[in-house]
Amino acid sequence: MGAGELLPSESTLSRTYEASRITVRKALELLRKDGIVESRQGFGWFVVFKPVEQSLGRFSTIEDQLGEIGVVPRRQILNSKKVKAEGRILEVLGGGEILEVTRLNLADGVPFARVTVWIPAFLADTFSIRDFEERSFYQLLSESDSLRRPLSHATQTIAAVAMPEVDAKLLGVPAGSPALECERITFDDSDYPILLSASIFPGNKTLFVTELTSQVGSIAPTGLRLVE
Repeated sequence: MGAGELLPSESTLSRTYEASRITVRKALELLRKDGIVESRQGFGWFVVFKPVEQSLGRFSTIEDQLGEIGVVPRRQILNSKKVKAEGRILEVLGGGEILEVTRLNLADGVPFARVTVWIPAFLADTFSIRDFEERSFYQLLSESDSLRRPLSHATQTIAAVAMPEVDAKLLGVPAGSPALECERITFDDSDYPILLSASIFPGNKTLFVTELTSQVGSIAPTGLRLVE
Protein backbone atom coordinates (compact mmCIF):
# COMPACT_ATOMS: atom_id res chain seq x y z
CA MET A 1 0.00 0.00 0.00
CA GLY A 2 1.08 3.58 -0.63
CA ALA A 3 2.25 6.05 2.00
CA GLY A 4 -0.64 7.72 3.80
CA GLU A 5 -3.21 5.12 2.73
CA LEU A 6 -5.80 3.61 5.04
CA LEU A 7 -5.24 -0.07 5.85
CA PRO A 8 -8.09 -2.59 5.84
CA SER A 9 -9.86 -2.95 9.18
CA GLU A 10 -8.51 -5.37 11.78
CA SER A 11 -11.43 -7.73 11.14
CA THR A 12 -10.73 -7.69 7.38
CA LEU A 13 -7.03 -8.39 7.96
CA SER A 14 -7.98 -11.20 10.32
CA ARG A 15 -10.16 -12.86 7.66
CA THR A 16 -7.69 -12.25 4.83
CA TYR A 17 -4.72 -13.77 6.62
CA GLU A 18 -6.69 -16.30 8.69
CA ALA A 19 -5.26 -14.92 11.92
CA SER A 20 -6.92 -13.98 15.17
CA ARG A 21 -7.73 -10.34 15.95
CA ILE A 22 -5.19 -10.48 18.79
CA THR A 23 -2.44 -11.61 16.39
CA VAL A 24 -3.36 -8.90 13.88
CA ARG A 25 -3.33 -6.23 16.58
CA LYS A 26 0.09 -7.37 17.86
CA ALA A 27 1.46 -7.27 14.31
CA LEU A 28 0.14 -3.74 13.80
CA GLU A 29 1.64 -2.61 17.09
CA LEU A 30 5.03 -3.97 16.01
CA LEU A 31 4.73 -2.07 12.72
CA ARG A 32 3.84 1.07 14.67
CA LYS A 33 6.97 0.71 16.82
CA ASP A 34 9.01 0.46 13.61
CA GLY A 35 7.41 3.68 12.32
CA ILE A 36 5.67 1.96 9.41
CA VAL A 37 2.01 2.46 10.39
CA GLU A 38 0.06 4.73 12.72
CA SER A 39 -3.36 4.53 14.36
CA ARG A 40 -5.93 7.34 14.35
CA GLN A 41 -8.83 7.02 16.75
CA GLY A 42 -12.12 6.63 14.95
CA PHE A 43 -10.52 6.09 11.53
CA GLY A 44 -8.18 3.07 11.73
CA TRP A 45 -4.61 2.26 10.74
CA PHE A 46 -2.63 4.17 8.11
CA VAL A 47 0.70 3.72 6.35
CA VAL A 48 2.98 6.44 7.74
CA PHE A 49 3.51 9.40 5.41
CA LYS A 50 5.99 12.21 6.08
CA PRO A 51 3.93 15.41 5.81
CA VAL A 52 4.60 17.79 2.94
CA GLU A 53 5.84 21.13 4.28
CA GLN A 54 5.01 24.50 2.73
CA SER A 55 6.49 27.77 3.92
CA LEU A 56 3.90 30.53 4.09
CA GLY A 57 6.59 33.19 4.17
CA ARG A 58 7.52 32.68 0.51
CA PHE A 59 5.69 33.75 -2.64
CA SER A 60 6.03 30.48 -4.52
CA THR A 61 4.18 27.27 -5.29
CA ILE A 62 4.33 24.17 -3.12
CA GLU A 63 5.70 22.25 -6.11
CA ASP A 64 8.70 24.56 -6.29
CA GLN A 65 9.37 24.05 -2.59
CA LEU A 66 9.09 20.26 -2.91
CA GLY A 67 11.59 20.19 -5.76
CA GLU A 68 14.11 22.09 -3.64
CA ILE A 69 14.15 19.31 -1.01
CA GLY A 70 14.42 16.43 -3.48
CA VAL A 71 10.76 15.42 -3.58
CA VAL A 72 9.33 14.78 -7.06
CA PRO A 73 6.11 16.81 -7.53
CA ARG A 74 3.53 15.92 -10.15
CA ARG A 75 0.21 17.36 -11.28
CA GLN A 76 -2.63 15.16 -12.52
CA ILE A 77 -5.31 17.17 -14.33
CA LEU A 78 -8.80 15.97 -13.40
CA ASN A 79 -10.90 18.52 -15.26
CA SER A 80 -10.57 21.66 -17.37
CA LYS A 81 -13.56 23.70 -18.50
CA LYS A 82 -14.85 27.22 -19.06
CA VAL A 83 -17.44 28.51 -16.60
CA LYS A 84 -19.42 31.67 -15.94
CA ALA A 85 -18.09 33.83 -13.12
CA GLU A 86 -20.45 33.50 -10.16
CA GLY A 87 -20.29 33.78 -6.37
CA ARG A 88 -16.77 33.89 -4.98
CA ILE A 89 -15.23 33.71 -8.46
CA LEU A 90 -17.17 36.80 -9.58
CA GLU A 91 -16.26 38.60 -6.37
CA VAL A 92 -12.53 38.03 -6.84
CA LEU A 93 -11.97 37.92 -10.61
CA GLY A 94 -14.92 39.95 -11.89
CA GLY A 95 -17.26 38.99 -14.73
CA GLY A 96 -16.54 37.32 -18.02
CA GLU A 97 -15.60 33.80 -19.04
CA ILE A 98 -13.43 31.89 -16.57
CA LEU A 99 -11.25 28.82 -17.08
CA GLU A 100 -11.57 26.30 -14.23
CA VAL A 101 -8.83 23.69 -13.85
CA THR A 102 -9.01 20.96 -11.19
CA ARG A 103 -5.97 18.84 -10.47
CA LEU A 104 -4.49 16.37 -8.02
CA ASN A 105 -1.10 17.28 -6.57
CA LEU A 106 1.28 14.40 -5.83
CA ALA A 107 4.59 14.14 -3.96
CA ASP A 108 6.73 11.14 -4.96
CA GLY A 109 3.56 9.61 -6.42
CA VAL A 110 1.42 10.12 -3.30
CA PRO A 111 -1.60 12.46 -3.63
CA PHE A 112 -1.54 15.20 -1.00
CA ALA A 113 -3.89 17.91 -2.31
CA ARG A 114 -6.85 18.57 -4.57
CA VAL A 115 -6.51 21.99 -6.18
CA THR A 116 -8.98 23.98 -8.27
CA VAL A 117 -7.73 27.09 -10.05
CA TRP A 118 -9.80 29.81 -11.72
CA ILE A 119 -8.31 32.28 -14.18
CA PRO A 120 -9.85 34.70 -16.74
CA ALA A 121 -10.17 32.62 -19.90
CA PHE A 122 -8.45 35.19 -22.12
CA LEU A 123 -5.27 34.74 -20.09
CA ALA A 124 -5.19 30.98 -20.59
CA ASP A 125 -6.48 30.45 -24.13
CA THR A 126 -3.04 29.54 -25.48
CA PHE A 127 -2.32 26.92 -22.81
CA SER A 128 -2.94 23.18 -23.15
CA ILE A 129 -3.66 20.41 -20.65
CA ARG A 130 -0.04 19.35 -21.03
CA ASP A 131 1.05 22.87 -20.08
CA PHE A 132 -1.04 22.67 -16.90
CA GLU A 133 0.53 19.30 -16.02
CA GLU A 134 4.13 20.30 -16.67
CA ARG A 135 4.24 23.85 -15.31
CA SER A 136 2.51 25.89 -12.64
CA PHE A 137 0.21 28.78 -13.50
CA TYR A 138 2.84 31.05 -11.96
CA GLN A 139 5.38 29.83 -14.51
CA LEU A 140 2.96 29.93 -17.43
CA LEU A 141 1.85 33.50 -16.77
CA SER A 142 5.29 34.94 -16.07
CA GLU A 143 7.13 33.13 -18.88
CA SER A 144 4.60 33.40 -21.73
CA ASP A 145 5.96 35.60 -24.54
CA SER A 146 2.47 36.84 -25.42
CA LEU A 147 1.25 37.55 -21.87
CA ARG A 148 4.17 38.54 -19.66
CA ARG A 149 2.04 39.04 -16.55
CA PRO A 150 4.56 39.46 -13.73
CA LEU A 151 3.07 38.20 -10.48
CA SER A 152 3.53 40.38 -7.43
CA HIS A 153 1.98 38.86 -4.32
CA ALA A 154 -0.81 36.68 -2.96
CA THR A 155 -3.13 36.40 0.01
CA GLN A 156 -3.84 32.98 1.48
CA THR A 157 -6.56 31.90 3.90
CA ILE A 158 -6.41 28.54 5.71
CA ALA A 159 -9.28 26.92 7.62
CA ALA A 160 -9.75 23.59 9.39
CA VAL A 161 -12.56 21.52 7.85
CA ALA A 162 -13.85 17.96 7.63
CA MET A 163 -12.71 16.15 4.48
CA PRO A 164 -15.54 16.03 1.88
CA GLU A 165 -16.39 12.57 0.56
CA VAL A 166 -15.49 13.32 -3.06
CA ASP A 167 -12.03 14.61 -2.09
CA ALA A 168 -11.52 11.79 0.41
CA LYS A 169 -11.70 9.27 -2.44
CA LEU A 170 -9.13 11.20 -4.48
CA LEU A 171 -6.73 11.60 -1.57
CA GLY A 172 -7.09 8.14 -0.04
CA VAL A 173 -8.31 9.26 3.38
CA PRO A 174 -11.60 8.75 5.25
CA ALA A 175 -14.46 11.16 4.59
CA GLY A 176 -14.87 13.46 7.57
CA SER A 177 -11.23 13.20 8.63
CA PRO A 178 -9.35 16.41 9.54
CA ALA A 179 -8.38 18.56 6.57
CA LEU A 180 -7.06 22.02 5.75
CA GLU A 181 -8.88 24.15 3.18
CA CYS A 182 -6.86 26.92 1.56
CA GLU A 183 -7.87 29.81 -0.65
CA ARG A 184 -5.21 31.82 -2.45
CA ILE A 185 -5.69 35.00 -4.49
CA THR A 186 -2.71 35.96 -6.65
CA PHE A 187 -2.16 39.50 -7.94
CA ASP A 188 -0.10 40.83 -10.85
CA ASP A 189 2.31 43.75 -10.59
CA SER A 190 -0.59 46.16 -11.16
CA ASP A 191 -2.27 44.78 -8.02
CA TYR A 192 -4.97 43.14 -10.16
CA PRO A 193 -6.25 39.70 -9.05
CA ILE A 194 -5.71 37.21 -11.86
CA LEU A 195 -5.74 33.81 -10.12
CA LEU A 196 -8.06 32.28 -7.55
CA SER A 197 -7.35 28.82 -6.17
CA ALA A 198 -9.06 26.55 -3.64
CA SER A 199 -7.16 23.58 -2.25
CA ILE A 200 -7.85 20.88 0.29
CA PHE A 201 -5.13 18.96 2.12
CA PRO A 202 -5.46 15.92 4.42
CA GLY A 203 -4.53 17.07 7.91
CA ASN A 204 -1.91 14.33 8.28
CA LYS A 205 -0.18 14.97 4.96
CA THR A 206 0.64 18.68 5.05
CA LEU A 207 2.34 21.14 7.37
CA PHE A 208 2.15 24.89 6.82
CA VAL A 209 5.14 26.67 8.33
CA THR A 210 5.46 30.40 8.99
CA GLU A 211 7.98 32.57 10.79
CA LEU A 212 6.58 34.84 13.49
CA THR A 213 8.30 38.11 14.35
CA SER A 214 7.77 40.39 17.33
CA GLN A 215 5.17 43.13 16.89
CA VAL A 216 5.04 45.87 19.48
CA GLY A 217 1.58 46.52 20.90
CA SER A 218 -0.02 43.30 19.66
CA ILE A 219 -0.19 39.73 20.92
CA ALA A 220 -2.20 38.40 17.95
CA PRO A 221 -0.53 36.91 14.86
CA THR A 222 -0.88 39.07 11.75
CA GLY A 223 -3.96 38.10 9.76
CA LEU A 224 -5.68 36.23 12.60
CA ARG A 225 -9.45 36.27 12.23
CA LEU A 226 -11.82 34.59 14.67
CA VAL A 227 -14.75 32.68 13.16
CA GLU A 228 -18.01 32.57 15.10
